[in-house]
Amino acid sequence: MKNKNYYAILMAGGVGSRFWPVSTQDFPKQFHDMLGTGDTLIQKTFQRLEQFIPTENIFILTNAMYNDLVLLQLPKVAQRQVLLEPAMRNTAPCILYAALKIQKENPDAVMIVAPSDHWIEDEQTFSKNVQQTFDFCEKTDALMTLGIQPTFPNTGYGYIEFDKTTTKSIKPVNQFREKPDYETAKSFIQQGNFLWNAGIFMWSAKSVINAFQRNQPALYELFENGISAYNTNEENEFIAKNYAKAENISVDYAIMESSKNVFVLPAEFDWNDLGTWGSLYDKLDKDENGNAVVNARTLTEDASGNMIRTKKGKIAVIDGLNDYIIVDKDEVLLIFPKEKEQEIKKILQKVKDKFGEHYG
Repeated sequence: MKNKNYYAILMAGGVGSRFWPVSTQDFPKQFHDMLGTGDTLIQKTFQRLEQFIPTENIFILTNAMYNDLVLLQLPKVAQRQVLLEPAMRNTAPCILYAALKIQKENPDAVMIVAPSDHWIEDEQTFSKNVQQTFDFCEKTDALMTLGIQPTFPNTGYGYIEFDKTTTKSIKPVNQFREKPDYETAKSFIQQGNFLWNAGIFMWSAKSVINAFQRNQPALYELFENGISAYNTNEENEFIAKNYAKAENISVDYAIMESSKNVFVLPAEFDWNDLGTWGSLYDKLDKDENGNAVVNARTLTEDASGNMIRTKKGKIAVIDGLNDYIIVDKDEVLLIFPKEKEQEIKKILQKVKDKFGEHYG
């Protein structure tokens, strides 16, 4: 029997523009089968959470324009579980809104907030780690996060510094650190008490709402005014009228960085945020020349280290290219050096400026 007090909030509102041209505003990466497994990223994440959380307690937070996509890809989900943001306001407002709504339904709720587009292979260990945090959050007024053991000095992630004097598996957090430069990242790893911030949070509804009340009184008041409307026919009208008034602020800034009751569990599972074509390349099986291929049938000569993706069954002949991203999608063909993958966002803007917004 799954515990009826367990809830999940799946964050599915992002555009994932570094995965252009596959990920676009109309059809972002969480709704694509990026790994060629037969399931989209949001389907994989939903299935992972459904192992230990009642299906009806998994809420999807997304942009209003993705409502139909969510319901199409997650047929078990009812409309009441899809919370639609009428405006883009970062992660704090939508998490507060969802927490208030869930608390009204179940004052004893404990929840996980998780991105819908990450890769986690060892689902059993993931469930075990989340269970540990839920047990802790049920007994303690805590804001919890799962930290990832760093494998190299990554400059693309924020870091969590924990108290290295504790011998317990769940550790008090000293501070959150911004994305570092390479030398700083190297020193973090050498110190041994730094973890990558994966943006996965656990807490009781009560603890997270108290944290907002303490640290973000204006934001709390805005959404608290809707308590009588939540889970009724008036909810949509209240959100449509008030949501855009919320400050554009991340949950890290809003409550995590300024709270004293923050804890981290170093995760025991492999994790990849699938943020770029390069991170996808790292996770896929490679051919004998180190090319990662999704959907394509390939003939390669003197070509290695490439990320190749086409529509199903398309033949790609590649000669003399090494360490490139080669992505063929409808009217767009991207051939781009892997080492410049962070610039794909800028290139996308240039494409939209030159050829029209609908290409993004």
